[in-house]
Amino acid sequence: MKKSRVLAVLVGGVFCLAVSLYRMLELMQGAELTYLKVPPAGQEVDDLVRLQQKIDRLEHLLSDNNRLVSMLRDSLLLHKASWETGAGPRERANFSSPSAHPRTNTLPGCQLSEQLMDGTDRVQLLDVYKLLSFDNPDGGAWKQGFEIHYQGNEWDGQPLEVFLVPHSHNDPGWLKTFYSYYQDQTKHILDNMLVKLSEDGRRKMIWAEISFFSKWWNDIDQQKREMVKRLLEAGQLELVTGGWVMADEANSHYFALLDQLIEGHQWIQRQLGVRPVSGWAVDPFGHSPSMTYLLKRAGLNHMVIQRVHYEVKKHFAQQQTLEFLWRQSWDSSPSSDITCHMMPFYSYDVPHTCGPNPAVCCQFDFHRLPGGRVFCPWKVPPQPITEQNVQERALLLLDQYRQKSRLFRSQVLLVPLGDDFRFASSSEWDAQFSNYQKLFDYFDQHPELHIQARFGTLSDYFTALRQRLDASGSTLPTLSGDFFTYADRDDHYWSGFFTSRPFYKRLDRTLEATLRATEILYSLTLADIRRYHGNGHPVTEFPARKHYQRLMMGRRNLALFQHHDAITGTARDSVVVDYGNRLFNSILNLHRVLQSSAHWLLLLDKSQYHHDQSKPFLQMHDVMSAQDALPGKTLLALTDEPRSLVIFNPVEQHRTSVISVDVDCPDVRVVEAETDQPMAVQISAVWEEPSLASTKTFQLSFLTELPPLALVVYHITRAPSGSSPRATYTFLRRGKLPAIMAEHFQVSQPKASDAPLSLSNKHLQIWSSPADGRLQRVRLQSGLARQVQMQFLWYGTRTAENQDKSGAYLFLPEADGAQLYSPSEPPLVRISSGPLFSDITSCFQHFTHRVRLYQLDGHAGKSVEISNMVDIRSEVNRELVMRLVSNMNNSNYFYSDLNGFQMQQRRTLSKLPLQANFYPMSSASFLQDATSRLTLLAAQSQAVASLRPGELEVVLDRRLQQDDNRGLGQGITDNKLTASLYHLLLEDRRGGAQHQGGAAFEHLSILAHLSSLSLCHPPFTMVTHSDSKLPALRRFLPLHFSMPCDLHLLNLRTLEDPQEEESPSKEVALLLHRKGFDCSLIPEPLPLCTWSADEEVNLDDLFSPLQFRSIHPSGLTFLPENDEGESARQQQQPRITRLQRMEISAFRVELD
Repeated sequence: MKKSRVLAVLVGGVFCLAVSLYRMLELMQGAELTYLKVPPAGQEVDDLVRLQQKIDRLEHLLSDNNRLVSMLRDSLLLHKASWETGAGPRERANFSSPSAHPRTNTLPGCQLSEQLMDGTDRVQLLDVYKLLSFDNPDGGAWKQGFEIHYQGNEWDGQPLEVFLVPHSHNDPGWLKTFYSYYQDQTKHILDNMLVKLSEDGRRKMIWAEISFFSKWWNDIDQQKREMVKRLLEAGQLELVTGGWVMADEANSHYFALLDQLIEGHQWIQRQLGVRPVSGWAVDPFGHSPSMTYLLKRAGLNHMVIQRVHYEVKKHFAQQQTLEFLWRQSWDSSPSSDITCHMMPFYSYDVPHTCGPNPAVCCQFDFHRLPGGRVFCPWKVPPQPITEQNVQERALLLLDQYRQKSRLFRSQVLLVPLGDDFRFASSSEWDAQFSNYQKLFDYFDQHPELHIQARFGTLSDYFTALRQRLDASGSTLPTLSGDFFTYADRDDHYWSGFFTSRPFYKRLDRTLEATLRATEILYSLTLADIRRYHGNGHPVTEFPARKHYQRLMMGRRNLALFQHHDAITGTARDSVVVDYGNRLFNSILNLHRVLQSSAHWLLLLDKSQYHHDQSKPFLQMHDVMSAQDALPGKTLLALTDEPRSLVIFNPVEQHRTSVISVDVDCPDVRVVEAETDQPMAVQISAVWEEPSLASTKTFQLSFLTELPPLALVVYHITRAPSGSSPRATYTFLRRGKLPAIMAEHFQVSQPKASDAPLSLSNKHLQIWSSPADGRLQRVRLQSGLARQVQMQFLWYGTRTAENQDKSGAYLFLPEADGAQLYSPSEPPLVRISSGPLFSDITSCFQHFTHRVRLYQLDGHAGKSVEISNMVDIRSEVNRELVMRLVSNMNNSNYFYSDLNGFQMQQRRTLSKLPLQANFYPMSSASFLQDATSRLTLLAAQSQAVASLRPGELEVVLDRRLQQDDNRGLGQGITDNKLTASLYHLLLEDRRGGAQHQGGAAFEHLSILAHLSSLSLCHPPFTMVTHSDSKLPALRRFLPLHFSMPCDLHLLNLRTLEDPQEEESPSKEVALLLHRKGFDCSLIPEPLPLCTWSADEEVNLDDLFSPLQFRSIHPSGLTFLPENDEGESARQQQQPRITRLQRMEISAFRVELD
């Protein structure tokens, strides 16, 4: 019976398809007849325009029918799979029946945690935390460690091999701006490096920050450039990591992490012809496996990290596991393994790198010789090495080297030599290199000491390490997990910077979304121009090179902001303004590229394209006036003549969206330009104050259906008075209600009642408190209901005089924890109801909080949109928190994302202080139990915690008056009016375990992936000038179909021309990320997009009707050395490639 019903639905779908195809044939025949008629003189162009419009409508119909065919096909496959497994009706509807059948057979393409466990004896960091007592006993000379002992004969059979690695850590902004640091210090460091390394072939150095190196390169002459190349070739200089910056690994999104890595590697390849193989991350405040994944796939083989919780370092040192193979939690193979060296001591400066005793090691930092400006805090200064003291000095240093080596499994020792902005003077170079060389010479002259010491690079060290391990048959342990949250001493956890300066964290994501959208549209435009022009070169009218330079600056400013003192919010006020101006100017410049590209692609007659920078054809509707201001909207003046709006959908999925613009009248008609189809609209008030609506500005919201990566044109005109549906408003307030001024809208005041407020759509219903409008409960259409109470709270900081306090880096709350937010007066609550969306807005003194439901099909209607507008500029030493309190039975487990790339289980531990249980959240966090999951998706990064079962809280903003003694020298008091945006999802979870022990990794659901995609990549709205006489426009549809649900087009980035700098090439960097998704959370009904049961993908079908002239698989940073070359299957059509779950795949392509 059930099979018959499904068959009937499928047959009905086929019938609809047949009717639709018949209609298309009818239209096509009409188009042919029109074309065959001989037009009168002067009408040829008009007829061609009409013909083109008909063809475009046919293309639109074909696209819709192709999508229908795809849905029917996948529905049939899924039902077939459920019949074959014998699933019951409820299980078939959800494609999940783990209790009766293996979950692997219930849904094509579903990859589960248990499938990935490889059985290897890998260390799980979650289990390490379970073992540690965190009691922090005094370890003696190594205060956070333990006494290290050795016999002295351990090296008789094999000498200790020491590599002293000179380095200089240069922050691209912190206490000074990027430019000031370069002028005052960095350029002198690099100038001296060139001279001093060239003087002696035994001297070596490593360098990490390509942002500085590239600027210096532009300033030096050809002779010096050749010297740099010789030093690289000789192995005296090594460029490590090769990123534009040493990126933060907590707040940065993986798009930006990869983009700054691409920018650095591409620059290195172009100018120097080398490929980084070693990673160096000594200053980011905690470490993420997402970064290690990107490094490995970019061709790096090994790396060094430093800032790890001191108790974890101590444990690893005791176990001799400070060197390990770092593997992704979701990977069952060693393909993602990267060799990692964890520095064991407090810091990366010289006192904490030669051995466990900083008082001794400081005596071998020869920059601190008496008479200089830098001294040793332990009050025992270094001594110049002479013939008289060399023996005593050498043996003292050897003792530290030997003690440190006992913490590792091999007889090869890495000893960094450097600190922040070191080697700026010629005298420092001479002091360090000459004195150490005397010590090394002494070691060489005394073989009975069994030590070989020399200057080296990271590659030198890791090559020697691999040789020793291979010779002894030893292997390194395997580890999975992340190193958050970092503590450097006592209970000083660095969880404050997860939220510090949230305004700029949000601005960072705005630039990221704008850059990605512009990259894609620009690449598609160049391909279209070459196709139009015929000879493979862009037309001269389109400013391709100027736009490419704007793209490069956007890339580099986004990359610069990923620095671990930029996106973290831990720089001086003046430096933050400099970063903000860079982000702001990049957004404005990228808008120019986006507008110009859309202009070309929309034109029916390309010969009419004209680029006028002073008066662009299109303007952005959302505009920014300054780096520290929230975006505003352009007011559109409407008449009876159509005003064109262009909407760009930057995602690879067909999406149903509500677009909102500001207009000057309350009655508006919106039609899709090509079909003249009217769109559903809603007119809402624009509130100048909580109870005062503007009489001159109105919000027009209308429903759009946006194909993937499409540009769609809409016409808006004035409509007859009273013809447009308007939102209605209800106001509530405990106490006296203010006068409500809303001239054009129906306003009501309900009778006094304690009944909860309620909003609903076809997918879910929510209830809120009548007292303050805060969310209380959520129920799905399926019947699943959960208490979800919204709370707001204040955290203060410690108040005792002798206690450290919260600052830019540290979160050090009061002992009694958070206090409930208690407003001085009851908030005004405004309830809006309309045909497209309804919302409840609560206006408190320090924030305006809104929950909204959209009346939409698909994933857009299945989440609760939460937005906050926060202003705590009146507060002193306070942090504002939004907390969700549910009745989820999640115990002490919850999940947060790492860089938007993967989910990581967290465990709230009572043995740790409150601040230690906060973690970074770049885009998602969730609670779950055996039957449900509550997911909070975010458009910005911030701190997250689940301090008690059922609770999830995020820190919205922090205002702190004092420095926290980590070098910044100031508090954070430059707060702004700051927006934050979220989607809240409640989902049925059928048959999932509550948690999964040690490995403990999970994926987001398909629904959460789609919702996060739309949240982080909203449509772009552009508008034509009101006085423009418009040429004929047609919508741009680059793809026939949506990509599979689990496949994300990460980027389509035009590469630089190898012959002409700062110019676009014909090659494009294509990045595809195949995401993992949770099998127990399949939405009902299924989303319109599809997913596949296997890992092979037909790229020609995926991008149809786009065509590839060539496809070359590559490493993630597109270095020629990492190109794999086309396989036989990729040289012929269709081009088949393998895209594995969770993997990012890179292709160097030419679009035809």
